[in-house]
Amino acid sequence: MARRTGNKSLQAKLVLLGDMGTGKTSLVLRFVKGQFSEYQESTIGAAFFTQVLSLNEATVKFDIWDTAGQERYHSLAPMYYRGAAAAIVVYDITSMDSFVRAKKWVREVQRQANSNLTMFLVANKADLEGDRKVSNEEGEEYARESGLSFLETSAKTAQNVNELFYEIAKRLVKANPSRQSGIKLHSRPTESRRYFCCA
Repeated sequence: MARRTGNKSLQAKLVLLGDMGTGKTSLVLRFVKGQFSEYQESTIGAAFFTQVLSLNEATVKFDIWDTAGQERYHSLAPMYYRGAAAAIVVYDITSMDSFVRAKKWVREVQRQANSNLTMFLVANKADLEGDRKVSNEEGEEYARESGLSFLETSAKTAQNVNELFYEIAKRLVKANPSRQSGIKLHSRPTESRRYFCCA
């Protein structure tokens, strides 16, 4: 879910889904920290990150949930994509199996998540062109047929990583126009309280 937190400020829950080893965590770390590690340990359950993007029209704060790709964690996924404003379904261009499973993720999210969800299909590891098993055309065609946006990325080289998150931010701002009218000389962000139970 995306919500306005103040004048021209938006907070949005973003979830990454996909098979183990597709590079979900590497994409997030490249975006949030500007880092890439050749060996990335598997995510257990999910990892949480935040990142703020400043656009001309607004500031977007992403609450990013990087989910585990192992099958044993699949049942936890709805907890992360429920209420999300955006989802990134990732597959590895060198693995047809990861592409097939990405299609399953897309169908599941389309069936169960927020109907206004902004969803991208991301073909990661574009730096491994010589080992490619899924053509760019296959990914684009599936995305088009499924009503998704499509992008090829490489967490290793940073190709299209920032572009991906900026494009999502722009779409979320456009989908959540400010309901405020007129000019305000002084603007203060609204205060929000969070209550936690059973910590």
